[in-house]
Amino acid sequence: MIVGIDLGTTNSLIACFSEEGPRIIPNRLGRNLTPSVVSVDEEGNIYVGETARERMSLYPDSVVSAFKRSMGTERQYNLSGHMYRPEELSSFVLRSLKEDAEVFLGEEVTEAVISVPAYFDDKRRKATKRAGELAGLTVERMISEPTAAAVAYGLYDKTRDTKFLVFDLGGGTFDVSILELYHNILEVRAVAGDNYLGGEDFTEVMGKLFMQKQKLAMSSLSEKEQVRLYKQAEKAKCAISGSDRVVMKCLIDGKELESEIKYREYEDACEELLNKIREPVKKSLSDAGLKLGDIDEILLIGGATRLSVIRDFLIRLFRKFPDTNMNPDEAVALGAAVQAAMKERREEVKEVILTDVCSFTLGTEVVVEYEEGKFEDGRFCPIIERNTVIPASHTERMYTVRDNQDKVRVRVLQGESRFARNNLYLGEMTIDLPKAPKGQESVDVTYTYDINSLLEVEVKVVSTGLNQKMIIKGVDNTMTDEEIAKRMEELAYLKIQPRDQEENRLVLLRAERMYEESLGDRRRNLDHYINRFEAALKGGDHQEIADTRRELSEFLDDDEDL
Repeated sequence: MIVGIDLGTTNSLIACFSEEGPRIIPNRLGRNLTPSVVSVDEEGNIYVGETARERMSLYPDSVVSAFKRSMGTERQYNLSGHMYRPEELSSFVLRSLKEDAEVFLGEEVTEAVISVPAYFDDKRRKATKRAGELAGLTVERMISEPTAAAVAYGLYDKTRDTKFLVFDLGGGTFDVSILELYHNILEVRAVAGDNYLGGEDFTEVMGKLFMQKQKLAMSSLSEKEQVRLYKQAEKAKCAISGSDRVVMKCLIDGKELESEIKYREYEDACEELLNKIREPVKKSLSDAGLKLGDIDEILLIGGATRLSVIRDFLIRLFRKFPDTNMNPDEAVALGAAVQAAMKERREEVKEVILTDVCSFTLGTEVVVEYEEGKFEDGRFCPIIERNTVIPASHTERMYTVRDNQDKVRVRVLQGESRFARNNLYLGEMTIDLPKAPKGQESVDVTYTYDINSLLEVEVKVVSTGLNQKMIIKGVDNTMTDEEIAKRMEELAYLKIQPRDQEENRLVLLRAERMYEESLGDRRRNLDHYINRFEAALKGGDHQEIADTRRELSEFLDDDEDL
């Protein structure tokens, strides 16, 4: 079976297509959402999800989150003395999801459709596919998150032609996409976004607001206190939705501090972020040649769209209420599962033709004549422009700029800058030319780009017919099979924690974290329940372990609600 995976900045999900339709596969703790958090202890044990997130308060230097924001970069993270790239950390999350799916389905899972932000460039897509391969998955298809959400919403079952704006604000990335449905064709008209904007930024605003009210500097906090502040800011951010104020509390320097934050204050503090959201919306509408009034429906996906500050902003911006009928956290994973079922050619799935667009312009480096006889190199010549519906094939004719020029080098680039150096380098090729006066020899450069991000570049010498081709696999791996195998061996010493006992570890970590955050009677009462649970664990009686774990969990739930 092919599964669908939403590899998110904050949370990740895995889904399958069953007889009843697409469904989320619960993780080992029985929850749909698996936090995209990884921790490695000094012995090389890997913790993923809730357990890793609980370790963050106790061992902040051994835990990392939001690494999706760094996908496709050279950044490395140091966890307990071991260095990891973002795609390697992502592979641990994918391995955990894969294992959960195999237990749930009772069969091996080897292939997946993974969603990516529509605004992910070539490097980020390559890194995502590499993460899947390191996790033991074949990733032959990627689907953009807005398109997956559109499929999940069942847009292809609608009976009338409709224009949709999909507003996707997750934990760390933001996409806005314009889609149009006509007959059984779902066409992406335009995409725009910001790979460094998401719900976590709105959490930071709440934390800064709290610190301002307490007249404290962020630099004065210890690493543990910063983690604690972020956690409380996240709770306050969620609590203020649907309310006109919230009281935020945080234990700092041994004292429990609290501040009342009004919704209007928080909304004003978020103004800069809201303005950053406005720009991609304008850009996508402009690229699609549409106005706000042309949009029939607005679909919300991504957990951050639950925030009142976001929904209020969107209602003011679009002057209409968005569609909120589907769980925004689950829409992408469910859509990826539908796409997986289409790939398997399942009879239960109504076939829909999905067309996508080229998120970034593809072009090459050229020399331009800016005055008679004066040339400037390093300029960018677009060949397939952004938001061109794919598959697409475009040709540009290039001429020689020097007498007796005997070679032409075609550098394949992706981006929007006028200057080649500012765009993403994808590859290059060189072809021989007959020597001749400048401007008399030319080559036709043809780019052909398909829905799987496969780019074919063909260069043909017009005078001789000599041609040369290269394939750039936009979602493929820059590592060889041997290099992947070697890195998997290097990671093999790490021991991903087994499914069994996960709930016990999670409860203990949560209790330890709350013990550090508590004072007085709360701390003493918590100590009592922890001791009872630890004694049961040592005794090994499964029923007693379950009973004391439930008592401890209920106490923790009641305490956190205070």
